[in-house]
Amino acid sequence: MEIFYGINGKSFQRQYKDQLSDYSSWSQGSHAEDYILNRSNIGASLAIDETSLTNGELYTILTNKGAKGKKGSIVAIVKGTKAENVINILLKISKKSRDKVQEISLDMAGSMNQIAKTCFTKAMRVTDRFHVQKLAFEAVQEVRIKHRWEELDIENNRYSQAKLERKPFNIKILSNGDSPKQLLARSRFLLFKTPDKWTESQKQRATLLFAEYPDIKQAYELSCGLSGIYNQKIDKGVALTKMARWFKYAEESGFKSFNTIRRTFEQHYSTILNYFENRSTNASAESFNAKVKDFRRNFRGVRDTKFFLFRLNNIYG
Repeated sequence: MEIFYGINGKSFQRQYKDQLSDYSSWSQGSHAEDYILNRSNIGASLAIDETSLTNGELYTILTNKGAKGKKGSIVAIVKGTKAENVINILLKISKKSRDKVQEISLDMAGSMNQIAKTCFTKAMRVTDRFHVQKLAFEAVQEVRIKHRWEELDIENNRYSQAKLERKPFNIKILSNGDSPKQLLARSRFLLFKTPDKWTESQKQRATLLFAEYPDIKQAYELSCGLSGIYNQKIDKGVALTKMARWFKYAEESGFKSFNTIRRTFEQHYSTILNYFENRSTNASAESFNAKVKDFRRNFRGVRDTKFFLFRLNNIYG
């Protein structure tokens, strides 16, 4: 574009920053690197999450779901994730405005829960369903990875033994052409899907995987069971009963990871069950994080954090 118009890109960016934009007179410029606050953007339904702007530097972002990822989305951007710091900034918004918030979605981070609980006392806190399901997915992957390391050890030991005995080394090949370690490696993505979304090759691979490793099948079915509860149109009372039954199965399975999920649920059960009120998720926050990352990529990285935040706030603030 700069070649087409005969413009030097760096010069134009500098001119935009120093002359064309109102960056130099930006009202939030004095504290932008620490926080940005748009009090008027607060709405009835909010989402809170963290994102990295540059070099792993985390910022807490509070967004208004009603803006649908467009102008008016950013309520606040605060440097860091320390609850005390974020709370001090959000309390700058009047109590009357904060009390208008009816619902706030968040992940299971303790700091996010503390921020939401302290600043929006009248809002219903909703733990994002996908963060809960992610724990179950990771528990399944943990079982798969454990078997993969075991198969690598078995193959290495067989190779060493064959070399010692000066015999040819033959790798075990399954009916679909995979070796056991390949089967385990290539099954990663199918375990994130429900069976109705498997391709033909994934169906064949899943059949072999579950026959060779029954515990992976058991863990996968537990994960699908949790997803199934979330996908049903039920109220909180029914959801609590179904969740309790699911956690009983998880405990009886003997999988350590699933017992960890059960203990996590015990800490967050009230906010987890709030999902079944309006079926709200934190997808808007994740979507906004994706916009930030895309903007950062178009910006070719973040060299000037304050100017980056100025441009971000101009578009979404």
